[in-house]
Amino acid sequence: MYITEIFGKMVFNETVMQQRLPGDVFQQILSTMHGGARLSRAAADVVASAMKDWAIENGATHFAHWFQPMTGITAEKHDSFIAPAPDGKVIMEFTGKELICGEPDASSFPSGGLRATFEARGYTAWDTTSYAFIKDNVLCIPTAFYSYGGEALDLKTPLLKSMEAINRQGLRILKLFGHSNVKAVRTEVGAEQEYFLIDKSVFEKRIDLIYTGRTLCGAKPPKGQELADHYFGTIKPRVAAFMAELDEELWKLGIMAKTEHNEAAPGQHELAPVYTTSNIATDHNQLTMEIMQRVARKHNMVCLLHEKPFDSVSGSGKHNNWSMSTDAGVNLLEPGETPFENAQFLLFLCAVIQAVDDYQDLLRISVASASNDCRLCGRDEAPPAIISMFVGQEIEEILSAIENNEQYDGKHREEFKVGVHALPKFPKDTTDRNRTSPIAFTGNKFEFRMPGSSASISEPNVVLNTAIAESLRQYAEILEKSSDFENDLHSLIRSVIKKHRRIIFNGNNYGPEWLKEAERRGLLNMASTPDCVPAFLDEKNIQLFESHGVLTEAEIRARYEIKLNSYSTVVNIEAQTLYQMARRDILPAVSRFSGEIADSLIAKKSACEGTDCSYEENLLKDVSKLLAAATHSADALKIEQARAKSIEDSLERARACRDNVCTAMAVLRTAVDELETVVSSEYWPYPTYGEILFSVS
Repeated sequence: MYITEIFGKMVFNETVMQQRLPGDVFQQILSTMHGGARLSRAAADVVASAMKDWAIENGATHFAHWFQPMTGITAEKHDSFIAPAPDGKVIMEFTGKELICGEPDASSFPSGGLRATFEARGYTAWDTTSYAFIKDNVLCIPTAFYSYGGEALDLKTPLLKSMEAINRQGLRILKLFGHSNVKAVRTEVGAEQEYFLIDKSVFEKRIDLIYTGRTLCGAKPPKGQELADHYFGTIKPRVAAFMAELDEELWKLGIMAKTEHNEAAPGQHELAPVYTTSNIATDHNQLTMEIMQRVARKHNMVCLLHEKPFDSVSGSGKHNNWSMSTDAGVNLLEPGETPFENAQFLLFLCAVIQAVDDYQDLLRISVASASNDCRLCGRDEAPPAIISMFVGQEIEEILSAIENNEQYDGKHREEFKVGVHALPKFPKDTTDRNRTSPIAFTGNKFEFRMPGSSASISEPNVVLNTAIAESLRQYAEILEKSSDFENDLHSLIRSVIKKHRRIIFNGNNYGPEWLKEAERRGLLNMASTPDCVPAFLDEKNIQLFESHGVLTEAEIRARYEIKLNSYSTVVNIEAQTLYQMARRDILPAVSRFSGEIADSLIAKKSACEGTDCSYEENLLKDVSKLLAAATHSADALKIEQARAKSIEDSLERARACRDNVCTAMAVLRTAVDELETVVSSEYWPYPTYGEILFSVS
């Protein structure tokens, strides 16, 4: 297999377009893709015909508008290319109208109140910036999804709008630095994807994994990740075979899968791609998750993407590596060698710092879900729910020097002024990495470590793009009026550092002392989804999205409702599943086991008077006590779940789920997990953690 031969084989990319389209149409489509020009209907018909011929040659029989509704996963409706012919046969047909716009039923997708159930009409519109591709013999056309009234019903539309917002404001700043030839500012993302692989046979015996994607009970095994022997360890042959096929499938779709390795927990792995523009990176990550699960099944394994499938080991995240660059490929977060380059870098760096500080709440909301709440606990696997930034010692010292009007040369400080004295040319890896920080500067990009492994990366990138666009807008309005650019630039950077440096923390985010320090700094600590989602409706947040044309107030309120309803629904499903596991399987199994112990005790006493029966007596006593506790806890869970479900207000229902249902689940789990440690394995109805985590050999 030659990678260069198969890479992009199933993608209708620019190389294919140049080969198959007339020159004038090819130039039109390039202008549409890269310059935002409108594609004429005649040209669309030519593109559609060429796309159809190419797809059929590569085995496609159907086409689909591939979109990303607010479920967090993708959707598609397949239509065949066939059309009736006069002779009773069929012809293969695909028009420009079918390429550009589709009309799937929108009534069953989450809308957060934007649409009534009977308002079924929805539209998909071709996203020309993301290439069409073939998947499972279907030509998939990446599209936006919106309602009859024009409201965004998907995750792609706000992302595209946020990218345009940061482009507009970034160009204003670059013009001030003399870069009038720059035509576009682009945000780029590389999403590192963590996941678990377990054997299909154990998965099928756990209804909690089937229904919820995570284990709702399970005692800690004797061995987990304590020895750190799995992390970056030798990849097992079965997993290596999966990874090899996964790479091939991703490469065919033009997804630059680059790095793969074992992660910290047994059965946990990671895949990292090469960077690409934000919306394409989002499309690629959605495809990556889908193909991971499909390829795993072929190898008799199941790929788990839940953020916390196992309680006693590290959960899985999705590290969103974010940067911005010009159309000429200049990374705007790369320190330069001249004073003005350094000043430009500092201003864009300040824009990120200010955005993260000003919109901590939105960044937390962007990664909020019932599943990710299980992971954002600040232990040895993920950052805490408190937003902060790591910039490294050297950059922090430079920022301090600017704030205090001192020169920084790495050894001593003298009077400093941006644009007059050059900053030192420091390398990318000037400091150690901080894996505990939610947002860490890693040389020429920021790594946002809070997104969950199962989530779309659209939402966090919408917030990052829009919030940073707002910082840049404020800077442009100040500097465009300046009569002394150098002095005003220095004053601006200095004031931003003074006002927002509280968000910078280079220490251990896992430590308990950070909680106190963050509170002292006035940083937000939103531990759960119901804690943070109400901030979505804060006036400043509505103003942010509306002013940059990313989301309307109605669209924001819809997303508020969807977030809360999704949280409550997930918790409700988990509660029902755990109750069913306990009542139908675990408690009856424990009862049978205790009955056997009781029979053994009676038989032993009858056989020989005075025999020591302390083992049976103590075991029966312990099991009976735990069985009673588990029975009571199961009944209490059922009551709390029913109460929460009956609450109409979405926020109050979510709070009841968090405070009462999740608490009742935890109490039941404690009793059940303790029972697992004393009940004979031949009676226990489910595979244990040890059996699951080490199931792939």
